[in-house]
Amino acid sequence: MRLYLDLGRVEVIAEVRLNGTVLATLWKPPFRHDVTDAVGSGENLLEVLVTSLWPNRLIGDEQLPSEKAFRAAGGIEALPAWYRAGLPKPPGGRITFATWKHFAKNSPLLESGLLGPVVLRQALRHPIIGTGH
Repeated sequence: MRLYLDLGRVEVIAEVRLNGTVLATLWKPPFRHDVTDAVGSGENLLEVLVTSLWPNRLIGDEQLPSEKAFRAAGGIEALPAWYRAGLPKPPGGRITFATWKHFAKNSPLLESGLLGPVVLRQALRHPIIGTGH
C-alpha cells in the first residue's frame, strides 16, 4: 500500500514538509506526492508552505502608506537613494519595491493559496498477470 498526499487545488506553488523534512515542491497539477516512506507511526507533523501571487503582494502593500511618489500615468518619479546606491531596501512597511504602480488599494485580489481539498489517499498495487509488472 502507498499513501499519497493530495493537496487538491493550489494557487500557485506548495512546498510539502512532513515531520520536518521537505518532501516536494509542487508547482503544477496534480498537486500530489507519495508520502509513504515519510509517514511515521502515530502522530505526524504536516506543513504546507504556499507561495502566493505577486499581484496579491503588491495589492497588499497598497494598503500601507506610499514610500515613493508616482506620476499620474503610473511610473515612479525618481528612484530612491538606497536603490541608486545599490543598497537593500530599508526595513519597514512595504515588502515590495516597484517602479510602476500596477495596482490600487482597492484592486481585487486574485484567488490564491491552498484551496484544497487536502486528502490523504491510499493506493494498492495489484500486479497485472502476464505483463511482468
